[in-house]
Amino acid sequence: MRHKVRKHLKFNNKTFQHRKAMQRNLLTSFFLHKGITTTEKKAKSIVPMIDKLINAVNTKDQMNAIRLVMEYLFTEDASKELFTHVAPKYKDKKTSGFTRITPIKLRDGDNAKIVALELV
Repeated sequence: MRHKVRKHLKFNNKTFQHRKAMQRNLLTSFFLHKGITTTEKKAKSIVPMIDKLINAVNTKDQMNAIRLVMEYLFTEDASKELFTHVAPKYKDKKTSGFTRITPIKLRDGDNAKIVALELV
């Protein structure tokens, strides 16, 4: 049986802690710069987290939203950006669809698909 294995989180030779730290780094950079350029697999792994954070800021009360956001983001600047600029834009949208994944090119070294992840 394949317990605790998710298809979109298969990163070769990375432990759970490494995956979690990598995803938190990507989320922090995403909210600071309102978009990042990364591989397709990494982008697809953080899209549900982005939706969850934006929905939490828009729907829950302020204190619980702050606690949830600080679990995922490393810096205060990223969380302030999320609360003041990003989430208020999507007050009307309810569930998902806040991001767009646009393919850019294939990386030279290992032929990985490079994509741009940005807010819609």
